[in-house]
Amino acid sequence: MKLGIKKYPDPVLREKCSKIKEVDQKIKDLADNMIETMQKADGIGLAGPQVGVSKQIFVTGVDKPKVFINPKITKRIGSNVLEEGCLSLPGLQFRIERANKIKVEALNKEGEKFELEAEGLFAACIQHEFDHLKGTLIIDYKD
Repeated sequence: MKLGIKKYPDPVLREKCSKIKEVDQKIKDLADNMIETMQKADGIGLAGPQVGVSKQIFVTGVDKPKVFINPKITKRIGSNVLEEGCLSLPGLQFRIERANKIKVEALNKEGEKFELEAEGLFAACIQHEFDHLKGTLIIDYKD
């Protein structure tokens, strides 16, 4: 089921997201629907608030679809500037400086804890989606 993508200035995009207490069937279905929505929109990431859910969940699709629940970035190394867009701000692109390499901890769709290191575009994507969980948008980075 494709979800609707919230567009700026929808207030849900500015909300701080709450932790997911239990990875139940509802959360698994939400993750699957978010992946489908992201892919249909030709995006490489999609966060809960972008589909109207103020919970700590996002999906990425840089290489293959991946689900991050209650994510925490534990390490940031170096810096990289990439052109970023956002499905909630169609048509806008900004050059944003982020860590080039990161380490992240999260739960997967099955509720299992995992840790991964990412760099380049994948790292930027994770940081972008992580920002959404705090109510931060790419327009907050422009000068």
